[in-house]
Amino acid sequence: MLEYLWIIPLLPMLGSATNGLLGAKWPNKFINSVALGATGLSFACALEAVREFFASGQTFFRKEYFDWIIVPDLVHGGSLFRAGFDLQMDQLTVIMLMVVTGVGFLIHIYSTGYMAHEGGYYRFFSYLNLFMFFMLLLILGANYVLLFVGWEGVGLASYLLVGFYFLRKSAADAGKKAFIVNRIGDFGFMLGMFLLFRTFHTLDFATLFSAAAAKPADAMGHLGYFTVACLLLFMGACGKSAQLPLYVWLPDAMEGPTPVSALIHAATMVTAGVYVVARSHVLFMHAPTAMVVVAIVGCATAFFAATIGLVQTDIKKVLAYSTVSQLGYMFLGCGVGAFSAGIFHLMTHAFFKALLFLAAGSVIHAMGGEQDMRKMGGLSKKIKWTFATMLTATLAIAGFPPLAAFFSKDSILLSAFNSPDGGHILYALGLFTALLTSFYMFRLVYLTFAGKERYDEHHVHVHESPWSMLGPLVILAILSIIGGWLAAPALWGGTDYFTAFLNPVFGSAEAANALDEAAAHSLELTLAVVAVISAALGLLVAFLLYGKQNDKPANIAKSAGPVYTLLLNKYYVDEIYAALVVNPLMWISRNVLWKVVDVEIVDGAVNGLAHGAREIGDASRHTQSGNTRSYAVWVVIGAILVIAVIFWVHLQPTVEGMVR
Repeated sequence: MLEYLWIIPLLPMLGSATNGLLGAKWPNKFINSVALGATGLSFACALEAVREFFASGQTFFRKEYFDWIIVPDLVHGGSLFRAGFDLQMDQLTVIMLMVVTGVGFLIHIYSTGYMAHEGGYYRFFSYLNLFMFFMLLLILGANYVLLFVGWEGVGLASYLLVGFYFLRKSAADAGKKAFIVNRIGDFGFMLGMFLLFRTFHTLDFATLFSAAAAKPADAMGHLGYFTVACLLLFMGACGKSAQLPLYVWLPDAMEGPTPVSALIHAATMVTAGVYVVARSHVLFMHAPTAMVVVAIVGCATAFFAATIGLVQTDIKKVLAYSTVSQLGYMFLGCGVGAFSAGIFHLMTHAFFKALLFLAAGSVIHAMGGEQDMRKMGGLSKKIKWTFATMLTATLAIAGFPPLAAFFSKDSILLSAFNSPDGGHILYALGLFTALLTSFYMFRLVYLTFAGKERYDEHHVHVHESPWSMLGPLVILAILSIIGGWLAAPALWGGTDYFTAFLNPVFGSAEAANALDEAAAHSLELTLAVVAVISAALGLLVAFLLYGKQNDKPANIAKSAGPVYTLLLNKYYVDEIYAALVVNPLMWISRNVLWKVVDVEIVDGAVNGLAHGAREIGDASRHTQSGNTRSYAVWVVIGAILVIAVIFWVHLQPTVEGMVR
């Protein structure tokens, strides 16, 4: 299967094309067969490719299938630039491949139940398969050009899926917002690629990283080509992975169907930026300034988004800001050189955040479309499976042992603590963010499932979801429990198998940050205990405020006053962008580009020529009076002019000779 890696992305593409072209006339069961068959077979092929990768001794595999773009060197022969359809498989690819195909397949199954009664059913699955194709292309590509095709493709698929309910203005606006904000980041990404090609004359990963490794690193604070290129790549990552200041699109993207939120905005697409930074680790390790920027932006985003999540009342919006925050953790890990820890959290996050979104979808399904947690309550007895799985995911994201995120968060916080560049500050902020995460997630659980019912039972008939939706929840709950156990032996002095697995990819980059084994183990245990205490404290505060029906939250919100209002309005970031960017651009577009450039200049020139031609024609028309004497006069005038020209031409040489 390794020789035929192209089959893995091809299958979802065929599924997308089939449903997109023919699905409008098919019943849902046919559409399901195509969509699930395509992703299921892709998952099976990915499993086989991974099996062969392990059977080969985990040897790096790369295959050039055909040349895509070639710029020949007409002077020296050969080619100045080549971008081929080249795919590769290494340990990092294995992790991403299993996450994308495995979680993606589960979400496709869930979608068959969630979207069963929605219009545009075939269109939804066509878009979902299309996303899978581009995401797989992104992670399998062996050069930046092919990666960028997948990068842009998932942006397109996100636009289509976020704006799936296109008749709803808020959904259409959210899709456009996601598309535009991502284009801002992608502009930086393209500039980064151009700079890399100008410097290394290739965009092939193996060749470029090998050449980069042989060059000296930029000094801290020095804007060399490594630093500038990495900052530009990180600009693209900030757009795709919703980091400050380009995070604003992701919360609005919750306008899309819940399975979209789970697949694209929790488990896969938004992690593409983290993947690119990790894949480009050789470059980033040569740019210490860029690494510090990545760590600071990631940590700041984690804290910033967590504070907003404290007061949100829409169940999906809480999870959206939680996603932004958790992505910040991943970048914090990569920024302090712990690339394995960042990817580890990427994997565990895919399990528990996909589960949280799908469980939230099950709640919304049970509540007849209601998303406001203030109108829920007491659901734990009526949708027990949904409650059990969401509680599992909440314990996981909060960092309680032995669930998945306990190990991945612990690894990131330990690496941040050991970082020489402001590590203790990054650690403290990351630890406090973990406390906030525990609080707002248990706040969600208490508001949704505990206490008295705050809905009208005569209008809302709460019911458990079908097993087409519950099945994926149970599987993801199991993965959220055991997904971090590969790192568990490290707690008692054993091997962190996840880090060891990725060592062939990141080993040289992470070796510089390694501590004495005994000291590292002692410190890790201490910090793990502190992290658990922090999570427990967040749970305790949430229980005291929301565990029982009381007025404490309202009183705190009232006493907090401006702070609560600031958080509730999300720091007014959207309003600031509207005032500083959107409205000025709209004014320029309306009053300068439209009324001046388009109407006055472009239309004025075209209309002026037409008006001039019309005036000339009108003047000429009056010469055709039908009067014989007028025509005779014009004939005489014309004859005189012709005779004058003839005489002038013939007499001019004679006159010139007389003058000489």
